[in-house]
Amino acid sequence: MAIHLTAAMRVIATGMMSVIRYVFTLTTILIITKRAACWSLFIMAMTGLSASSFAVFAADIASSHFAANSNSNSGSSDAIKSDVSHIQAPISKTIVTTIQQTWQLNLLKEALRRSDSGYQVQQMSTQMNQKRKVEEALAGTVDVFWSMTSKELEETVLPVRIPLFKGLLGNRLLIIRKADETRFAKVKTMADFRQLKAGQNRYWPDATILEANGLPVITSYQYTNLYPMLEGGRFDYLALGAQEIGEELASHPDPALKVDSHILLQYRSPAYFFVSPKRPELAAAILAGLESMVSDGSFDEMFNRELKIEQLYREAKFEQRVIIRLDTPDLSPLTPIERKELWLDLFSMQGAK
Repeated sequence: MAIHLTAAMRVIATGMMSVIRYVFTLTTILIITKRAACWSLFIMAMTGLSASSFAVFAADIASSHFAANSNSNSGSSDAIKSDVSHIQAPISKTIVTTIQQTWQLNLLKEALRRSDSGYQVQQMSTQMNQKRKVEEALAGTVDVFWSMTSKELEETVLPVRIPLFKGLLGNRLLIIRKADETRFAKVKTMADFRQLKAGQNRYWPDATILEANGLPVITSYQYTNLYPMLEGGRFDYLALGAQEIGEELASHPDPALKVDSHILLQYRSPAYFFVSPKRPELAAAILAGLESMVSDGSFDEMFNRELKIEQLYREAKFEQRVIIRLDTPDLSPLTPIERKELWLDLFSMQGAK
């Protein structure tokens, strides 16, 4: 009886050792430390192996397993690596933007709706200067922002080359001191205009454009500082896009300041949506949506309605102003100037003589 029992136990033990060998191999391959430790204790309890004997046993299994698989499975391992390399993370349908509740945000949402992309827009409340926006876009924290363009910016992040303001941003009116109104009314030429100092945000491409055209410029790294600097006589004017100047002055009320009624400062400075290099599929979706809107006329309809273009033309009286035209030496050769449907007709005006 004892002999038969011993034989049976040996058979069971042999089967158990096969199972144990297989389990240990799996735990070794997966490197699941805690589970391997538990199995080790279980194996030693079942077999009566000492810790030192088990260590020899384990080392033998591990070395034989890796030696066998290094040759026979190298092809399948490469195939697995190849398959994994083609697996891409799912495209996020949530996009993070610094754009606030403005024409630009409404346009972005409509463009994404047109592209049938299913994106959901999430706004960041943190205020950022342009330098910070670019840094966050490169890091992938910000997916899309808007800005006046520059060659450097277009080479750093992804531009969607549909001008958001149809060139209106490059038609600048001036905030001046009321006391200087007569002085500005005497300006007739570029030479006259060069006698006046501009104030600009250092991070805006406008500062570089003004400097490249030989205009004296005083800069600040904080936009809000420009208003007290202007009133205090540090410079003579602050140039802002015609579509924004009234609202901007109203948000920085100062009885000593006003919008000049005599000069139109004009240069090509399209504003685009800029997208993180980590989200090329988002740039493509925005472009597709905007092109659809341009094609069917809904871009112009929405633009004219939201920015009140007819009212702006009446109040700004562009054609009655002396036009000071500047070159934009840093303008990308890829700027779609030849696409007339993307621009207002302001650049063909003659202005007052």
